Amino acid sequence: MPSGIYIENDSQCINVADHSKHRIVQWNFGSKNWHVVAGGNEAGDQINQLNKRSDVIVDKKPNSLIICDQGNGRVVRWSGEDNQNGKILISNISCLGFTMDRNGDLYVSASGSNEVRRWKIGEKEGTIVAGGNGQGYQLNQLNFPTFIFVDENYSLYVSELYNHRVTKWLKDAKEGIIVASERCGENSSTQLHYPQGVFANHLGDVYGADTGYHRIMCWSSGSEEGHIVVGGNGKGYQSNQFNYPRGIAFDRQNNLYVADFFNSRIQRFDIDKS
Repeated sequence: MPSGIYIENDSQCINVADHSKHRIVQWNFGSKNWHVVAGGNEAGDQINQLNKRSDVIVDKKPNSLIICDQGNGRVVRWSGEDNQNGKILISNISCLGFTMDRNGDLYVSASGSNEVRRWKIGEKEGTIVAGGNGQGYQLNQLNFPTFIFVDENYSLYVSELYNHRVTKWLKDAKEGIIVASERCGENSSTQLHYPQGVFANHLGDVYGADTGYHRIMCWSSGSEEGHIVVGGNGKGYQSNQFNYPRGIAFDRQNNLYVADFFNSRIQRFDIDKS
């Protein structure tokens, strides 16, 4: 069951957090064959094991994978040269998603404490950059943050599972801005239900996995109402359907990749032609 996705454009490969198999797998573009690059040694808390990973990113300096090891409550780094052992970077955190900015700072969503923390290189303790004021719907609060994304201006986008919304937190902001929520629009075609994966492009358009409605949505910059990009045809296994979509990612050719969780597959869409 795939959860998070990370696209390596330079290496032309796809990295996927395989939630139920406790491993990270990798495909080269255009290939149907995959190989394990981390974990795969059954569920466990040993240094060579993972437990229900939820997300993955690639850190090119050094060449390594950073993994949200959800079931073990930790963030670990695995060498890109082999898949033998991991190194614990952050422990005792209810990590569900993370992202990295262009400086190499790591942002981690902590669902249990309803906050997002940023770890700068070499820091022992992270700094709260979103939430941290208890569980709630106020603009300075989060409610079960999952996937997150940081753009080139260091603005942070947070999917809040139980608030049914995506919020944007400008750098050093004390409150978020609602980008999309169940209260936006007048009908279910423009609302959100248990959002997860999130992505923002250089134009400020925000894409989100609307998990409860089995579709991918887009909110153009400055718009409160979104539109369906793909899916929205009910829960199912057809090529125009999803079953609990989670992570999303784009490559340089603007192809959209979706982790279709309960269908146990990755789907790719050219959104300019969808």
